[in-house]
Amino acid sequence: MSVEEQITQYITSQPEPKRGDMQALHNTILQVIPACKLWFLDGKNSENKTVSNPNIGYGFQTIKYADGKTREFYQIGLSANTTGISVYILGIDDKKYLAKAYGEKLGKASVTGYCIKFKKLKDINIDILEVAIRDGLEAKHYQ
Repeated sequence: MSVEEQITQYITSQPEPKRGDMQALHNTILQVIPACKLWFLDGKNSENKTVSNPNIGYGFQTIKYADGKTREFYQIGLSANTTGISVYILGIDDKKYLAKAYGEKLGKASVTGYCIKFKKLKDINIDILEVAIRDGLEAKHYQ
């Protein structure tokens, strides 16, 4: 199954209204970065144990670890969680930046160092979320 098929299956497996919100976010992110690399992580580790929620990833970056090893990974992530939806903006070095820059403007959302979590899309300002995504991409000089 292709990555696009996995993403479609993941989104359509969500109950409404989360399904519609996830599809709208997926479309928005693809408008922001139309030619990006797509990823799908099923949330399972090498032993096939569930270790996280499935994630849709967008973009590409090389993460460099303290021991010198590197790993290819996405820059923007989208995931359903038990209470709503999470959008991950990875690669911003200042872990307080997202909350300071966008926390109050987003609406009813929880903002951490790299995650914006909300219950429903209508609870947040999608235009501000799009600005935050663009900002995160620029922080890592989008690839």
